[in-house]
Amino acid sequence: MTVVATPPAPKLELPPLKLGPITVDTPVILAPMAGITNSAFRRLCREYGGGMYVAEMVTSRALVERTPESLRIISHDDDEKVRSVQLYGVDPVTVGQAVRMLVEEDRADHIDLNFGCPVPKVTRRGGGSALPWKIDLFTSIVQAAVKEASKGNVPLTIKMRKGIDDDHLTYLDAGRIARDSGVAAVALHGRTAAQFYSGEADWTAIARLREALPDIPVLGNGDIWSAEDAVRMVRQTGVDGVVVGRGCQGRPWLFGDLMAAFEGSDIRHKPDLRKVAESVYRHAELMVETFGDEGKALREIRKHIAWYFKGYVVGGELRTRMALVTSLEELRDTLGQLDLDSPYPGADAEGPRGRAGSPKKPALPKDWLESRSLNAAQSKDISAAELDVSGG
Repeated sequence: MTVVATPPAPKLELPPLKLGPITVDTPVILAPMAGITNSAFRRLCREYGGGMYVAEMVTSRALVERTPESLRIISHDDDEKVRSVQLYGVDPVTVGQAVRMLVEEDRADHIDLNFGCPVPKVTRRGGGSALPWKIDLFTSIVQAAVKEASKGNVPLTIKMRKGIDDDHLTYLDAGRIARDSGVAAVALHGRTAAQFYSGEADWTAIARLREALPDIPVLGNGDIWSAEDAVRMVRQTGVDGVVVGRGCQGRPWLFGDLMAAFEGSDIRHKPDLRKVAESVYRHAELMVETFGDEGKALREIRKHIAWYFKGYVVGGELRTRMALVTSLEELRDTLGQLDLDSPYPGADAEGPRGRAGSPKKPALPKDWLESRSLNAAQSKDISAAELDVSGG
């Protein structure tokens, strides 16, 4: 991997992140992303830099029912220093049962709760980023999870958004409730559910939460596309660490840049096309190991192709062929047809990845915004939000 120097920057005086008994020397968290942060991608990221790497989100109900897919999601490589799992749930009893299972069966060293998902099929049932609006439900879930996690001295954290929209913000109330309930840290994505991934993340809100919760770690998430973005966020908001999501898609080496930047180093990864091609093939090989099915692994790698080659000169025909490969041999042959000596393209390969979407009115349960507490009908229907989806 080619590395180059950028203008030197002073070392951040940021101590290691403490989450209960866990010490994260480089205070960087890989955000859980459905279909992306499986063991293959987590390994790629770990090989470049330090931090904590969270598995794909798993629904509490699926975990309690021990579905094969849920058990795959929470599986970790033997050398993963911290086995981190993120749960999604809307029923305090089910969430508590899922946490109890993870603790009693020694399946996780850290557990995170997802309150940030903006996907309509989740929010329309009161889940994800819609849930903190109902203070009673949010409090019950967090307290149930903390109670079960504490039995095994497993730190529990939460990840959330600012709120439903600018007129229905929840992050300050939710942060205080989580703190008072005993969570180890709170992470805030500086967008509302209505924003989806559009516009800019509100780092001012992250700073406001940091000020409101001086006694527990606060982590910032949103618009970290480079190591320099992470340094700026820390300096502007005072957070104890950063959570990186879409910025590392197709760029597992970002974690090497982040570790270097936090240590005051000016070294950054600037891979030529050959190095990118090698990373794509290695990613595919690891996916085969993860799924034990070459066909499924190659289908899964397709979504990563555009991210890896963003900004590089790759013909449309080759991009199409790479997105349709069905075997490692076919992928290797196709990658070999690239102009592998092409240098790093600079800014064209950097910046936002994936689709941002556009602002939209959040889908919510009937009469959801009329009160900060559940009514009888909502209490009856809320468990239907236990869906096998992710986001945040």
